[in-house]
Amino acid sequence: MELIEKIILTQIYLSGITGKSYKDNLKTKKGFTENIINSKIDELVKNKLITEDKSALTELGRSSLRVVLAGGVFDIIHPGHIHTLNAAKILGDVLVVVVATDNTAIKMKKRQPLHSKEQRQELVNSLSMVDLCLIGQEDDIFKTVNLVKPQIIALGYDQVHQEKFIIEGCKKINLDAKVARLQSPIPESSSSKIQKEYGESIHGI
Repeated sequence: MELIEKIILTQIYLSGITGKSYKDNLKTKKGFTENIINSKIDELVKNKLITEDKSALTELGRSSLRVVLAGGVFDIIHPGHIHTLNAAKILGDVLVVVVATDNTAIKMKKRQPLHSKEQRQELVNSLSMVDLCLIGQEDDIFKTVNLVKPQIIALGYDQVHQEKFIIEGCKKINLDAKVARLQSPIPESSSSKIQKEYGESIHGI
């Protein structure tokens, strides 16, 4: 499959989650003229990868995209996050990242996050390897998993989620997803350490 076709399929997949126009997103990409977009979409419809009304992916189209889901707090982006997300993106075609809600972040980090969930979402969305960043759900993480329907769920080196818990949760929603434990290098600094050192340096001025 050509790269341009993969990009179109990706944008249609993402529009199904965000509700935004995939054509508007495609027009912002270099080399994507309206004629090229329409021509390729017609071709993809003919090959049964896009529905006849051009609004969504067919089952065949969706299966041709390997979607990776990763999650975390992402309060202060540091090299460990970049390594982890790059490693996650390599596993598939589309990388969707879920940031924890503020309440979940407090439970996980035992501290108030410096940035709100909306700010953390915006920050992660700005990273080049991330195709889409969503805010998670507090009551049931599998609601987001079911929305994204990834083929791979990537866990970072510092995440404590149990693989068995995730696999069993996916089975309950009839999702056949593999869990990948990313072997990213552990960074010198964690978000908590950066915050602590920054706070100490301010007080020392």
